[in-house]
Amino acid sequence: MIILFGPAGSGKSTQGRTLADLYGWRWLSVGQVLRDAGEFDEIMKTGGLVDDATVVRLMDKQIEFAEAEGMDIVLDGYPRDVAQTEIMLSSGSAFFDKLDGAVVLKVPVEELWRRIELRGREDDTEDALKQRFKIFEQNIGQILELLKAKNIPIYEVDGVGDYAEVTERIRKIFEEIKPNTPEVFHTDMLGAIENDANMREKSHGE
Repeated sequence: MIILFGPAGSGKSTQGRTLADLYGWRWLSVGQVLRDAGEFDEIMKTGGLVDDATVVRLMDKQIEFAEAEGMDIVLDGYPRDVAQTEIMLSSGSAFFDKLDGAVVLKVPVEELWRRIELRGREDDTEDALKQRFKIFEQNIGQILELLKAKNIPIYEVDGVGDYAEVTERIRKIFEEIKPNTPEVFHTDMLGAIENDANMREKSHGE
């Protein structure tokens, strides 16, 4: 199991979906799971966060479903904050023992705004996005420290560049973390995977 971290507009949902498709893994996004639940739209439109216990419960259930199907997992930005991470630790969850590594996409804020304007998603209001950026920056450092304390490898990746360039950077790390994992799709099919991932990102994830 691998986590992709990054602020809104970093492309982590697109890249997470791509890696899942390439290797036949399950892509799990907090944003997707919450939107699919259909109960939290008003909270998310304002940039707010659903309470941590609810998020952990919903994500644990999705992780269990994937594992029951024998699938490995690409997690899209989960755990999302320090409280979620601490809930997992305090509950004695085996979650951290299943983690192979975490990848952090690094993108300058000016580029984030440019990308967000292009994707034109309904919940991408200026106030909501500022709140998402603030929450991400407040939490990511502490989350990574907690992962490091569990000996989870952390990798930073330059998220600037075209889709295929960023995918290739992450794929090299993925193969370092999970060597000898066969591709289900191949890199010459990235164009088709990108189109599908971009459509999903317009309605799910960040």
